[in-house]
Amino acid sequence: MSRETYQVPTGTQNNFDTQGGGFGNAMAIDSPSVTYLCGECSARVPLKRGDQIRCKDCGHRVLYKERTKRMVQFQAR
Repeated sequence: MSRETYQVPTGTQNNFDTQGGGFGNAMAIDSPSVTYLCGECSARVPLKRGDQIRCKDCGHRVLYKERTKRMVQFQAR
């Protein structure tokens, strides 16, 4: 039985590329926004990846994720 040693990846692209030409930058621009609820004024706040976690109306920094609209069903055993 032959064991292979770990090889360090040699690719130049990574998910944290800040130069504008990498995969990580395109994902931050094209990522969908998720709607959160402000803990202070109950406003709906759409946030994308990398946005500041802050209410656009009152500036409060506690945001709650909305519940899902789809039906969730668990099977008891």
